[in-house]
Amino acid sequence: MELSREAVHHVAKLARVALTDDEMTMFARQLSEIIGHFDVLQQVDTEGVEPTAHTLPLRNVMTSDESRPSMPQETVLQMAPSVEDGYLRVRAVLE
Repeated sequence: MELSREAVHHVAKLARVALTDDEMTMFARQLSEIIGHFDVLQQVDTEGVEPTAHTLPLRNVMTSDESRPSMPQETVLQMAPSVEDGYLRVRAVLE
């Protein structure tokens, strides 16, 4: 499939990319070649093949959610780089 310069210009405009005339010609040729590869894939017989997003079966890899005792506050505060009035001190995110 041959991609026109107008189509390349439209894509460049959507991407907010300024292209010179030489770049338009180059990208039209390169994108046409890329689209040509998809034309080849359209010719592959996929009759009876179910659509899939993954080639391997998915499984849950998370650990079970079990409650357990937490660390004492004093221990956590001793490990913190900055403490103020019994709380962890962090840098302001919003000014």
